[in-house]
Amino acid sequence: MTSIKIIQEWFARCYGSQQQETPQPQPGGSVPVPIHRKVLVVIYNPIVQSEGGSRLAQVMGWSDPQTLATQFVSDVRQCSHGIANFDIMETITSDTFPVKEDGFAYTTEAYVNCVRSGSGFHQPDAVDYNHILNDFQMVDRINNGQVDELWLFGFPYAGFYESRMAGPGAFPCNSPSLNVPGYNRRFVIMGFNYERGAGEMLEDLGHRGEAIMQYTFRFLHGSGNLWERFTRYEKANPGQAEVGTVHYAPNSPNDYEWGDMTPVLSRCRTWDNYPNLEGDPVMVDSHEWGSGDMRLHHLWWLGKLPHVTGSSNYITNNWWEYILDPNKVK
Repeated sequence: MTSIKIIQEWFARCYGSQQQETPQPQPGGSVPVPIHRKVLVVIYNPIVQSEGGSRLAQVMGWSDPQTLATQFVSDVRQCSHGIANFDIMETITSDTFPVKEDGFAYTTEAYVNCVRSGSGFHQPDAVDYNHILNDFQMVDRINNGQVDELWLFGFPYAGFYESRMAGPGAFPCNSPSLNVPGYNRRFVIMGFNYERGAGEMLEDLGHRGEAIMQYTFRFLHGSGNLWERFTRYEKANPGQAEVGTVHYAPNSPNDYEWGDMTPVLSRCRTWDNYPNLEGDPVMVDSHEWGSGDMRLHHLWWLGKLPHVTGSSNYITNNWWEYILDPNKVK
């Protein structure tokens, strides 16, 4: 066996063969093939009989979850430059309250009373994910390729994490990994709160992206860790600001402060030319990312993620591949 053949087989064992999963290689720096992910949406929106049979979201004046889902799909397609496409395969509206880890479940009237009084919510709050996965036959849906991930829409104190990863080899995804047997691949469970809006949904996705990309780059250090470089902001890295994090824009003095007008030198614009990161920093302020609007900042931040073909240090130049499909992470 030749030395080249030995090396090729070693790489195949370490990094896996993706010949049947990915399109033919394209020249580095070109536009990637769009990625489609199939989604099952479950909306927990019980009927409140004492309010004329209206559903909880309507009774409380909260957002319509189906409208939120449509907006989110559109926003993600936009900020990913057409690469990330979530295809909702089925939407199930449940009249029930999800069961907590200790077996507790609200009744409709009890929950409404808690919201209106601002007290009495059950603790511990955490939901029983295994119960949910069993309720909706997720092992069959995932293993048969019917869906790639699960979106849960709920209300305040539903007990959901913003995102959670399950399946073989699952790793922390802005929450502890979920150990569930019987699945043949990793998948992500998103938890959305329909009391809130599209900006918070993008924040959930952003934190999912942060967790997955940090794990993807975990073996690279120094200049090779481009994720560490991407997330630099002035407060933590004086004089080295780049794009920042979901919570910190390049000039944010504090957590969640996306509207600060203090100018700062940042190399955020060089990421538009990835993988070419040459170029001088420019002076920017919050006008660059929406002047304090949460949704606009998150669209801007997600839009800076590398999204071209090719690879560097065995990591693809299209980071959306990992964020959308954690099975791509080695």
